[in-house]
Amino acid sequence: MFAFIGVFIGTVIGVLPGIGAITTIALLIPVSFGMEPLHGLILLTAVYYGSMYGGSITATLLRTPGEVASVVTAIDGYEMARRGRAGPALATAAIGSFIAGTAAVVGLMLLSPVLVKLAVFFGAQEYFLLMLLALMMASTLSTGSRLKAWLATLLGLAVGMIGLDPQTGTPRETFGLLQLHDGIDFAIFAMALFAVPEAINNLCNRGKAAEPMKVQGKIWMSREDWRRSRGPYARGSVLGFLIGVMPGIGPSLAAFMSYVLEKRISKHKDEFGKGAIEGVAGPEAANNAGVGGAMVPLLSLGIPGSATTALLLFVFMMYGLQPGPLLFQSNPGLVWAIIASMYVGNVVLLVLNLPLVGLFVKLLSIPAPLLFSGVLAFVVLGAYALSFSLFGMLMLLVFAVIGFFMEEYDIPLAPAILALVLAPLLETNLRRGLKISGGDLATFVDRPASLTLVVVCGIVILAPLISMLVARRARAHISASA
Repeated sequence: MFAFIGVFIGTVIGVLPGIGAITTIALLIPVSFGMEPLHGLILLTAVYYGSMYGGSITATLLRTPGEVASVVTAIDGYEMARRGRAGPALATAAIGSFIAGTAAVVGLMLLSPVLVKLAVFFGAQEYFLLMLLALMMASTLSTGSRLKAWLATLLGLAVGMIGLDPQTGTPRETFGLLQLHDGIDFAIFAMALFAVPEAINNLCNRGKAAEPMKVQGKIWMSREDWRRSRGPYARGSVLGFLIGVMPGIGPSLAAFMSYVLEKRISKHKDEFGKGAIEGVAGPEAANNAGVGGAMVPLLSLGIPGSATTALLLFVFMMYGLQPGPLLFQSNPGLVWAIIASMYVGNVVLLVLNLPLVGLFVKLLSIPAPLLFSGVLAFVVLGAYALSFSLFGMLMLLVFAVIGFFMEEYDIPLAPAILALVLAPLLETNLRRGLKISGGDLATFVDRPASLTLVVVCGIVILAPLISMLVARRARAHISASA
């Protein structure tokens, strides 16, 4: 019952822009305080993975990501909806979430001890290089110019630096405004870049938005959709779980990395960014597997694997419980009941949402002026609810203008979002690694794992240049032969 309630609340909250799992869990902590520890923890854990799927609904239908991990889903999911294939997009998201979530719980049961040892082996240097690699690969999130993708990445990094320095407390890029000391909230940035420009474009009848979007064909997945989704389900499950295990990263990066992987190996590369079902299936599987992965260091070591699990750690301690190896010995019934509830919750997620795909798709039959006016209203309300101040709404306007011009000049949005999310972690691990080594840059190549990541980063930088030179030589050889 508590798993059902948590999944339902998480799905609804994931749909609403600007709130997210962290805010919801924070609001429910006073409610859970009066419950038994088992019931309260099951409820809040179910909210966590329920919100992962909920965010994909509006990302697909309205291009309004409800969660960080849903940003990637908005790229191809929304294009599928525009082509009349919102049903298969939502169906593959639900099924991928179920498969990956279940696989992650199995991994949580069987692989926790081994994966925790591997995660602990990663130091600040390796985490910095891993996130740097993710930013370098961000250019593959778009189908256009790599230079424009890098510009978007630099914009995200610049916005991520706004606020107080995490170590010295010195204001950075705040322009003397106290309201900027806490930085720019991800939800405002994502809604401003994705939802607002799209809503304005539709309300102004730009493109094909004067009429409601049509739903073509079946609302369920075809045999071809299943065939193309199977591989992304499997790869997203494994990748999401492994990345989720790494403390401090969580499922968001897993969704971005899954999209990059699927685009690299797909036989339909030209469809990415235009409605490839792999671009929905892989990231949705990865972000739900990342939830299970993030629970591994929380339960096994007492180390939060993401911002949300950090809040769950507080809930454990509120009940007088200390997650870690001793928890499995002192209170095994509680731990295994929570793991069992994750099985149940994933089944509930599928049973609850798969029959509602047809209902969700009917949102697209609402006339565009009404639909996107509602989107704008929810976005503005979400921006105000984050801090209950007009300043959040002002920031929404500023970044909406930036997002509008980014779309006008085909500058991709997803790399900017990824850079904003990773900027604090990137900076913290860089400074921590340099502090440990006394400022010696050799610390980033003196261990096998860090050296391997440096080599991979070098390959990512040089590969486009090498392929360009090879293609130029091939063209020159062909023209000379002719």
